[in-house]
Amino acid sequence: MDERERSTDSSTLQRIRLTSSLRRKGIRDTRILNAIGEVPREHFVDDSLRSEAYRDNPLPIGEGQTISQPYVVALMTEALSLTGKEHVLEIGTGSGYQTALLCCLARDVVSIERFAELADGAERRLCALGRTNYAIHVSDGTKGWPSKAPYDAIIVSAAAPRTPKPLLGQLAQGGRCVIPVGSRESQSLLFLQRKKNKTEQRDLGAVRFVPLVGEYGWPEDRE
Repeated sequence: MDERERSTDSSTLQRIRLTSSLRRKGIRDTRILNAIGEVPREHFVDDSLRSEAYRDNPLPIGEGQTISQPYVVALMTEALSLTGKEHVLEIGTGSGYQTALLCCLARDVVSIERFAELADGAERRLCALGRTNYAIHVSDGTKGWPSKAPYDAIIVSAAAPRTPKPLLGQLAQGGRCVIPVGSRESQSLLFLQRKKNKTEQRDLGAVRFVPLVGEYGWPEDRE
């Protein structure tokens, strides 16, 4: 067995262990667990951090941003109840790992990233994996992407002081949104669902994310 085969074997084993760990922590959606077992997380972190890729913790990806803890990624994605037919908006492309999972789980994904360098890196990784059902845009994520609205699901991978109104406005009837809301230091992970003239909400627990910077989020001059 050559070095490449050993590396592939090790990655596969680590993904199996990670999905088993997530199952023990309460993740039940088999489609999500299968996607996490398929997408090589080590491709979405810096080479120097590849040995840590399958630990259940966030890792830095540059520009002061992180790739989220696998359990939190799974929890947020599971809350969206994706069936494979959804048109999804992702706020905060980052390394592209969450985008890759969403590509496995939804019909198509529109992803917004404010850092061009991160968007370019995510594009390269997703292309290398053969993903095609996505579009990445460099923009203010707090404004969403209205030209492709409405969305069946919206996932926000950065913390806002409150849910940005443009995102709620771009949610389809019956659509679901998962977003961390609170202070810069700590937040609650909120699940929102649009139903006719009201939005139902429930708290999924305490989390800590990097700030969502933009017109309807935190001001950039405080970073």
